[in-house]
Formats: sequence, structure tokens, C-alpha cells
Amino acid sequence: MDKDMKIAILIDADNVSNKYIKFIIDEISNHGTPTYKRIYGDWTKPQLAPWKNVLLEYSINPIQQYSYTSGKNATDAALIIDAMDILYSSNVDGFCIVSSDSDFTKLAARLREAGKFVIGMGEKKTPKPFIAACEKFKYLEVLESMTLSASEVIAEKTEQNHDESKMSMTSLNKLVEAIKTIINDISDEDGWAFLGEIGGILNKRYPDFDTRNYGYTKLTPFISSLKQFEIRSQKTSNPSISLKYIKNKE
Repeated sequence: MDKDMKIAILIDADNVSNKYIKFIIDEISNHGTPTYKRIYGDWTKPQLAPWKNVLLEYSINPIQQYSYTSGKNATDAALIIDAMDILYSSNVDGFCIVSSDSDFTKLAARLREAGKFVIGMGEKKTPKPFIAACEKFKYLEVLESMTLSASEVIAEKTEQNHDESKMSMTSLNKLVEAIKTIINDISDEDGWAFLGEIGGILNKRYPDFDTRNYGYTKLTPFISSLKQFEIRSQKTSNPSISLKYIKNKE
């Protein structure tokens, strides 16, 4: 990932809590540099008041959008119009759309058709079509959980496993079967495949794939936890770097 990538962050205030903003900005810094930082909502509504101090702290530009008609989401329309204006300005390499609303599915698909990197962020209730339309998708609850204490993380993982069937997150069973298939497709004659390539293909097949969703910060320990694969390391000329390879267990 190009760390110099310029990314426009567009936030749907109606569908995102202000408590997530630090995690949103920190995560985007792993992918590139935030340029446009805009948030959309009807700021006359009292429920958006908690955003005020956060916007100043993170230098986010609030875009006022009145709710002209009951039942119509004018905020979504304003965000979509701005995204297309930014696209045609050719000033950014990618977009971060922060919302749990499926109304942005078509927008994400259109931006990708234009060759832009699109990362979505939303809660675990986010509908699958929006997740699939993004190149990458990050769950806000997972980003937040990375700052919890060890005991809180254990409780979070237990609750997550219990509720997995109720969420749109890709299941472990589906990932295991996908990894086995990918290994069969790209492995050498002895059945070994480069682990980094496996991770890259998983990200392409499942935009929401992130080892942090399952309680692991790195790919190798996550794969090891599945107990379905053999992993070997190969040293390189650089003592601090080793290559990881993976094979289906007999």
C-alpha cells in the first residue's frame, strides 16, 4: 500500500458515533494521507451535538444538510454529490466512506470503476452489498477493541464468537475453506504456497477480511489458530526478515 496515497474521508454523521473518530483517522493513516475530511448531517439536530468538539480536534469540515422532507435522506445525497465532485477534481487517489448504510453501495462501485481505492468503515450491522462494493472494509467496533485491556478483549472475542451468525462478518468456516482452495490453486508441486500471497487473495475475495476481526493482529498467528494448516519459515539474507509458507494438513 502506497503510504503517500491521498484519501478523502467522507463521514455520514447520521450513521456513525463520534466515539469512533480517532480509530477512523488512525486507520486511514495506515493506508495514506487524509486530505479532504468532511462529515455530513443536519447540525441543527441535538443528537449530533457530541460531534462538535471532535470536529475541532481532528480538523473535520462539517457539511450542513437540512432534512427538507421527512423520510428522505438528504445527507446521503450531499455526500454522494461531493464524492463525485472530488472524483472529477482528480486531487485524490482514494476514498474512505464511513457509514453503516447500504445507500452508498452504488457510490463505492462507481468510484472503483474510476480506478480509485475505496475503503469502507462501518459497524457490524453494515449490509453485505456495501461491504462487497469496497476494496477494503473495516469494522468500527473491531478498530475500537484494539485499545481494550486484555480481559476486555477476551470478553469481546467470546461475545463475537457467540453472535457471529448474526453479523455480516465473513465466518471462520468460510475463510478456512477459501484458504484451502487458494492453496490448491497456487501451491508448488509439494503443496506449499507463499503466505503473503494467500493474504492478498483473501483481501480481494473478502473486502472485510482483517485478522483483527478475529482477535489477531498478524496473519501468521491467525492462520496458526485455525489448526488446519502447516506453516514453515524460510530465512532470507536479511536476518530480521523470513518468508512464511503454508500447506494444507494431510
